[in-house]
Amino acid sequence: MSNLIATGEPPEAVRLMVKVYAYLLLAGFAFVPAYLIGYLYFFQDPTLIFENHLFHIFAITAATLAGLFVTYVTWRCYQSSGDPLLRWMTLGFLGFVVIYALHGAFTGLAHHNIWLFLLYGPASRLVMSVLLLVGMLSYHRPPDAADQRMKARQWLTWIGLFLLVDVAVAYVANSPIAGNLAVRLSMEGGALVLSTLTVIMLLLRRIRSPLMMIFVISVTAFALSSLAFILARPWNHMWWLAHAIFAGGFFMLSYGVVQAFLTTRSFSKIYSQEELMVRLAEAMAYTESALQELQRTNQELGHLAATDPLTGADNRRRFMERVEIEIGRTKRGGEPFSVLALDLDNFKSINDRFGHQVGDDILKSFVETCLDSIRPYDGVARVGGEEFMILLPQTSLEGAHVIAERLRSSVANNSFHGQQRSTVVTVSIGVSQSGRDGDTIEAILRTADQRLYHAKHEGRNRVVTTIKTSLQSL
Repeated sequence: MSNLIATGEPPEAVRLMVKVYAYLLLAGFAFVPAYLIGYLYFFQDPTLIFENHLFHIFAITAATLAGLFVTYVTWRCYQSSGDPLLRWMTLGFLGFVVIYALHGAFTGLAHHNIWLFLLYGPASRLVMSVLLLVGMLSYHRPPDAADQRMKARQWLTWIGLFLLVDVAVAYVANSPIAGNLAVRLSMEGGALVLSTLTVIMLLLRRIRSPLMMIFVISVTAFALSSLAFILARPWNHMWWLAHAIFAGGFFMLSYGVVQAFLTTRSFSKIYSQEELMVRLAEAMAYTESALQELQRTNQELGHLAATDPLTGADNRRRFMERVEIEIGRTKRGGEPFSVLALDLDNFKSINDRFGHQVGDDILKSFVETCLDSIRPYDGVARVGGEEFMILLPQTSLEGAHVIAERLRSSVANNSFHGQQRSTVVTVSIGVSQSGRDGDTIEAILRTADQRLYHAKHEGRNRVVTTIKTSLQSL
């Protein structure tokens, strides 16, 4: 019990029992019409009738108008989402209305041509059951293209087919075989079999979304209404019950259509609670992964924005930011820092003689040499074509001179290789120190540049820490 209270999750056995109970409730609700059919079949006198033509005409008219409205709503949902199931449902509702309307229109002929009155009912249910079965088979298929949804030709073709069914039923009703029991049973029994097959296939596919649960209960009602019509006689209580069962299924399915219209305009995109939990977990995992990827991307973009793409050294912006940080630290009482301004000697002649690819290889090798000659927390930046700067935190001018001289010597004594060419490269270096040579970034960098220029003027391949005195190693 303490574990249950601590975690808030019920045992798996309890969850299973709740799920089974929920399914039993749904099944019990779906088969309520079956209980009524059984009651009338076993306990009611089948000869008792209620023949009221006006009431029948009123009921069929109301059903026809409701059917037209539901057809329009379903069609609008289909136009919005392109859901194939909604396309077939639209056709199912439309076919039912076009055919079933004549069942009410010919009510007055019930005593003159009973079959012209009766056969339009089973014909309409058969057509609707066929189209709903096809629609169920299209569940979760990709949406139809937008241009396909608006083609009037396909809708007019189907209306023409439904009118042909009307003509065919009229022909059969006026033929000698109209009173044959097999005629009505083939249509009503076909609707029963197809609706039952639709329910079975839905259950086998384990579709659990709320709208599809409405769909399966509605189709179950259609199947049971066909069973009631088979057992009924015109105008008796079973016959009226069959009408009521079908109307209940029809209005329940129309409720599902309305819910689709008010939400996603699709039967395939409204999920059950279990599916929502799964999709929520998937969305959370995806979001976490996307955030991690975004962080990595931001880090990469930040790195790219702060580095020279050729050599991998810091760029001028990043170097200036680091110098500003060091200036702030020294103002708070920290030790001074130094800056080296470096320029590769006669680099233009290297590019002219060997090409820019060799020059690029030399620049990359030079940066590697710099990194080998300085401390891990020092910074190298490329600020021009062959111009570089190095930041030396917590380093005096004298210490910076030692580092600069070591770097100058390493460069002069190495042969840089580019495209299998060995090239001797030298570097001139100017050195400045914060505080001693200025307290602003402009002053410190200007002094380092002046001393670099002086090193160039004095013959290159040297380190200059003051204008008056130059220390040279050749």
